Amino acid sequence: MRLTRRDLLLQSTVAAAAAGLPAEVMAADGSADAQASKILDAITEQMLRDSPESATGLGIDKGARAGLKAKLTDNSAAGKRQLADHLRAGLAQLKPLPLDALSPTIRTNVEVVRTAFELALEGFAFPYGDVAVGGYRNSPYVVIQNVGAFLDTPKLLDNDHLVETSADAEAYLLRLNAYAGQLDGETERLKAARGQGVIAPDFLLDKALKQLAVAQEGRPEDWGLVTSLAKRTAQMKGGYAARAAAISRNRVAPALARQVAELRLHRAQADSRAGVWKLPRGEEYYAWALRAGTTTRLSPDEVHQMGLDQLADLQRQMDPILRGLGYTQGTVGARMTALGKDPRFTFPNDDQGRAQIIKLLEDRIAQIRSEMPKAFHTLVRGNVEVKRLPLAEEPGAPGAFGGAGSIDGKIPSRLWINLRTTELWPRYALPDLAYHEAIPGHGWQGEYTFKLPLIRTLLAFNAYSEGWALYAEQLADELGVYRENPIERLGYLQSLGFRACRLVVDTGLHAKRWTRSQAIDWFATTNGSSVAEVSGEVDRYCSWPGQACGYKVGHSYINRMRDKAKATLGDRFDFRGFNDALVLGGPAPMTVLDGIVDRYVAAHRA
Repeated sequence: MRLTRRDLLLQSTVAAAAAGLPAEVMAADGSADAQASKILDAITEQMLRDSPESATGLGIDKGARAGLKAKLTDNSAAGKRQLADHLRAGLAQLKPLPLDALSPTIRTNVEVVRTAFELALEGFAFPYGDVAVGGYRNSPYVVIQNVGAFLDTPKLLDNDHLVETSADAEAYLLRLNAYAGQLDGETERLKAARGQGVIAPDFLLDKALKQLAVAQEGRPEDWGLVTSLAKRTAQMKGGYAARAAAISRNRVAPALARQVAELRLHRAQADSRAGVWKLPRGEEYYAWALRAGTTTRLSPDEVHQMGLDQLADLQRQMDPILRGLGYTQGTVGARMTALGKDPRFTFPNDDQGRAQIIKLLEDRIAQIRSEMPKAFHTLVRGNVEVKRLPLAEEPGAPGAFGGAGSIDGKIPSRLWINLRTTELWPRYALPDLAYHEAIPGHGWQGEYTFKLPLIRTLLAFNAYSEGWALYAEQLADELGVYRENPIERLGYLQSLGFRACRLVVDTGLHAKRWTRSQAIDWFATTNGSSVAEVSGEVDRYCSWPGQACGYKVGHSYINRMRDKAKATLGDRFDFRGFNDALVLGGPAPMTVLDGIVDRYVAAHRA
């Protein structure tokens, strides 16, 4: 569906009203709003053409956009240059708009897009790496253990690309063919990176090569890329399984082999230096990555100290709970390490244990769903499911992640959990994970973006999204879910401590030149997390610099805004109304979110 000006204004009025803004404020200047909405509408459609996978993930690759279902993002150097050109063109249209003449919500939409495009263009100014536009996955490396088409496209085709008709199946085949082109486009950029001395650390390359070996295993006709389509077209004519096998054998397999060969050349030149400081303009690159990851101007030193200070405060809260459980000796980190090995809180490291983990998560999601009317006036469906990560992705993936599904609900939000070993997950850590990734975290918050203009759904700022997910954990605690389960509240506090550690470790690696082993040892010892868990985490920070800092920085800023609202409004402060303002205002940089909260406060001030 193509959004008209009337649709945009109607949606904006609804969002403003829900956030406590008077409806008449939306009529500040109809002509200025109309002009801005027209520009934003055109930019939205260009973003979808640049990233057709977004349309599929949202379930809007139909009607006038049906052609997007057969396409994939152009991962070549030329494709990236074209994307940057589109961002510049969009900014050139948005910058002359008179912001003061726009209604508050339309102005917010403009400011959000401008900030996203400006940050992305700063990233494109570096002649290497991968840049997310309004997303979280900025990386100096084109392909690595958690970056690349070899991870993204198979998952898209299996989980998001619906096959209900023969046209859908034909689109799948076209995408499968385009997947080979994506791989070759990345390989071309890898060669250029090698020429510039942009080589990932050896331990990351070893992981990526292992994952690519899994992707190449067996006969192409037995690959998931083929069997996924075969299962869904078993009752259709068209020979789709055989055609998919032929494309996989003749196009995809050689492209994978070429990418592996190039990565092996990288591996021959690699060393173990973990931080981006080693790269050309490395310190400058990290400063940008930190800005993009936090949408603030905090320096690495400020972020590092924030992590140390917040961790100390959280561990002061953890100490009496540990003492109550009989863990009285040693540092909080040492006691949490011991607790994590306590057989009362572990799962069998087999498929039975994995099934128990998934069941526990599903149960907690169902329980917290019933509590949501206490935290929000405006409710969403909470369309969520728990899924194990694909096996090929598990070695290089974080412990878990989540996000919203499709607008039409056919594809649910998913809590993706890494179950390569159950040792990652003590029982007391799982409830909090459900609240972070599903409800009222990523899955829940993502559904509110469906109430906004489409472009706001496409732009999900890291500090907002991850700051909200930590705030969602806090909401669960404030709703009393741990009242009778202090051990689970300990898991919640350790989760916050985990994110505080991220501030220290990410800046340690990239600004203070920590080694990988130094980062792992400090993280595991200080927070009491398992070495298996933090090893994957540290590797993630090496390939996604700055991203891990968005969590606690965003959470801290949201709480700072709430404290300010409570101080200003006093008895007029409405817990549910404030939470509505955050989710209905939508994903935004911290500076723009501050304006959304200020308008909420102004609307409710006596």
